Amino acid sequence: MVSLLLAIIYIAFISLGLPDSMLGSAWPVMHIELNAPLSFAGVISMTIACGTIVSSLLSDKLTKKFGAGLVTAVSVLMTAVAMFGFSISNAPWMLICWGVPYGLGAGAVDAALNNYVALHYNSRQMSWLHCFWGVGVSVSPYVMGYALSHNMSWHTGYRVISLFQVALTAILFLSLPLWKNRKGEVSDENAAANTLSGALKIKGVKNILIAFFGYCALESTAGLWASTYMVEYRGIDPTVAANYASLYFIGITVGRFLNGFVADRFGDRNMIRTGLAIIAVGVVCVLMPVNAISLCGLVVIGLGCAPVYPCVIHSTPANFGPENSQAIVGIQMASAYSGSTLMPPLFGLIAQYVNVALYPLYLGIFAVLMFVMTESANKLVDANRVKNV
Repeated sequence: MVSLLLAIIYIAFISLGLPDSMLGSAWPVMHIELNAPLSFAGVISMTIACGTIVSSLLSDKLTKKFGAGLVTAVSVLMTAVAMFGFSISNAPWMLICWGVPYGLGAGAVDAALNNYVALHYNSRQMSWLHCFWGVGVSVSPYVMGYALSHNMSWHTGYRVISLFQVALTAILFLSLPLWKNRKGEVSDENAAANTLSGALKIKGVKNILIAFFGYCALESTAGLWASTYMVEYRGIDPTVAANYASLYFIGITVGRFLNGFVADRFGDRNMIRTGLAIIAVGVVCVLMPVNAISLCGLVVIGLGCAPVYPCVIHSTPANFGPENSQAIVGIQMASAYSGSTLMPPLFGLIAQYVNVALYPLYLGIFAVLMFVMTESANKLVDANRVKNV
């Protein structure tokens, strides 16, 4: 039963990743058909991001009241409805409306599943969980591409994803007894993080939130602007640059699969340190004047990103207490979405008004920020443990 539930959780994370790359892959066609400006995708993305931040912050109360299983099932249902809503939209304002349930559903299921796996499974399963998110993100552009290349439409692409989400919703509702029978549920009687202010008072939490903000800022910026940097500054052929940019995401996915085999042996802290060191090597490679090395640097950065996100999440119960983890994971998700929402557009302004050549330096700043914040958080957590012994 435990392995069956874990398989369902993995499938749920594929579902979480599926919608994430749909808008980007369909927008070149969508904005023409809907007579929307090219930049309007940013408005839709911001709407979704706001929803994810709100639901992430509310995830602690929702999960404690209804349970992780029901929150996950309802959240996936919301994303299924949103995907169907996108498929029937014929005006830009409709996409904004459907972006609200999409964001609310995505944020809640992300926080609920991350904390559930952090509490009940080891670091190996957490790495593989995020590997399955990468599978979802990688699959959906092919679904949309197939629909567009076979004279269907972007509406059909969204409808296929919505049907998959509906099927998963049914599976999740049927699996609710498995979640309820899971042993070891954590009581929050002694929780210090029953409020946002309470969570922020726990030593090390602020540091890890800043680190998480920096990680998602780096991950999102690296992926979004990789091709532009290689084409505009390096003079590399756009097709070659696009292929290597896609390898960046594949590097994250494959890296998380491989991390699963070693994460338990080396521990979360060492995996995070290793990931940050690999990111640093990748950034240096991108800076190299030889284009081949610079392109390979994108793949190296992806491999370095692989262990950081899942290991930070998995270490949360151990660092701050199982009774506090759901609240803190929810805040971590909100911090993550803030980083991935705000920082890539900021670099866009830098690239436009200063110089796109600052791309590796921009990534390097966030890599240093992550290292400083994670190490300082470790020191505060260790000092607090010694104090409480």
